[in-house]
Amino acid sequence: MDRFGVNLMTFPLAGCTLSGAFAHVPAAFAPAASAVFNQAGALGIGVVFQPGTCADGLDFRFEVPGLAPIAGRLLGWADGRPDGASELTVQAASGLMAVHGRASGGARPLGVDYVSTLAASLALQGTFAAAIGQLRGSGHTRVDVSLAGAATLAIGQYLAGATAPEGAERLLPGCTSPRERPPFTSADGVVFELETLDAEPWRRFWNGLGIPGELAGKGWSAFLLRYAKAVSPMPAELMEALSRLPYAVIAERCAEAGLSICPLRSLIERLEDDDLPLLLEHGPWHFTPGTSGLPPTTLGGRGDLPLSGLRVIESCRRIQGPLAGHLLALLGAEVIRIELPGGDPLRGMPPLVDGCSVRFDALNRHKQVCELDIKSARGRAELLELASQADVFLHNWAPGKAAELNLDHADLARVNPALIYAYAGGWGEDARLHAMPGTDFMVQAYSGVARQIARRSASAGGSLFTVLDVLGGVVAAQGVSVALLKRGLRGEAGRVDSSLLGAATLLCTTELLALRDGKAPVEPPVAGVYPTAAGLLAIECRDAAEVERLRYALDCPLDAEPALRDEQIVRCLASRDAQAWQSLLREFGLAASAVREDLSAVHEDGRIAPCLRTEAYTLVKSPWSFT
Repeated sequence: MDRFGVNLMTFPLAGCTLSGAFAHVPAAFAPAASAVFNQAGALGIGVVFQPGTCADGLDFRFEVPGLAPIAGRLLGWADGRPDGASELTVQAASGLMAVHGRASGGARPLGVDYVSTLAASLALQGTFAAAIGQLRGSGHTRVDVSLAGAATLAIGQYLAGATAPEGAERLLPGCTSPRERPPFTSADGVVFELETLDAEPWRRFWNGLGIPGELAGKGWSAFLLRYAKAVSPMPAELMEALSRLPYAVIAERCAEAGLSICPLRSLIERLEDDDLPLLLEHGPWHFTPGTSGLPPTTLGGRGDLPLSGLRVIESCRRIQGPLAGHLLALLGAEVIRIELPGGDPLRGMPPLVDGCSVRFDALNRHKQVCELDIKSARGRAELLELASQADVFLHNWAPGKAAELNLDHADLARVNPALIYAYAGGWGEDARLHAMPGTDFMVQAYSGVARQIARRSASAGGSLFTVLDVLGGVVAAQGVSVALLKRGLRGEAGRVDSSLLGAATLLCTTELLALRDGKAPVEPPVAGVYPTAAGLLAIECRDAAEVERLRYALDCPLDAEPALRDEQIVRCLASRDAQAWQSLLREFGLAASAVREDLSAVHEDGRIAPCLRTEAYTLVKSPWSFT
């Protein structure tokens, strides 16, 4: 406890203040403002609601005792244009809808405030990083972030695949059947996910259902494509085999084969979980105190970026952990990536540039690589030596592996008491869930995210775009920044845990709080993707005034009944193409955007182009701009 009685372990940034006109932002930025408010409160930051409005985004001010105030600004488009930006229109213009639509029957919204949540986390992380930089001698006092920057960050690996110099992937919306992809459906109507990280349980399961090995092998190859390409074109025979069996029988066969299974749960079901109240109150992070009494500031590293001079050791695979390391590198940290002798196998996944997978390069290009066999005594000793000179150790190993290798928090703290130990996991603190692989798609199913996406975007269930891996990576990097700031301010190191389940809860916080309090979640009166004379158009109206402006713009009396209103909108839009309607509706101050379906052409949009850089393939720039 501090002298005010505040628990600094529970609220790591107690004593800091965030002020802004959070209650008076443009309607399109309300989800982002709500996410900023919720996250700040979870970290113990005092939130001050100021009068006034910001006409084109969200402005706020982060104050840390003893430091210069840091101004944060969250805009819509990367070029600073004030009009037409919203959750839906940025999803449309950035290509995010196109990626989600590859396996969902066509370009369509995710149906959750994904870009807004992501951008809010990035905006706060930028201000935390700026504060760390000030403690270390830099003079950063402003950070700008955009919804467009958050959206392009989310699809960086897909942009890389679509723009590779050789073997570029042309995976357009609807390129695979929405009926022959996970999740699966049983004879009694239960929708569920299957998961395994090993081919052998998969083979045993399908062989037990009478599926020939060759066909099961084709299914396995398709199943693995989810993470890299957001498609999973399963053989129809596999889907049909499951549709003939009741869920209880399928679950029994899974247990026999060693395959994990999870039904798609609703947010109502999620409300009953014991871990939820803590996640809603304290956010997706768990901070464990470590060595205290350290020097309150660590000077040095006066670079152009706020984390210049800090060193991060990263031992992660797939997306969540590597993305967290990538973000810390973009903030200026020196990131040393631990790989197995011979390198990460994902380096060889096509398409390639200079012999390396472009998808892998997109997340790891700013890192140094150190190849170590951490299962050997020599490899562990070398890792401990690296950690002794580092500021952060970040990993996403399977639960229990760190303790098994004697590389847990206590082990590394002995060689470096000032180290921040960060774990980016799947399920978080609930050990009961650790029997299931903590992967994006299983957590989507368990958390209620998959059902939300299915209900609102008319998909089978969830997204094959790695929704939670990306948000989980941002959340993990954000937690590291909080821990570093706490170390700089209070002289206390420690451990920070985050998880995909925590990220899923963060994404659905507004809906969960409304359901907990017996309120119906508020949904925009108009939010959809509509056909035009040529191309698709995303339109979002978040209040009655915007719906009225839409009526004038279309010169059409819009019905109060959503289904009838959508039919009227479709009839009106048939007279012009998507680009023409985008221009016209923006003149009326409405959020509207043509849907970008071909990722290779995303850079042609001036609202998105500043987020991107073209080298051998299209790269996503840092989402932060510091001054």
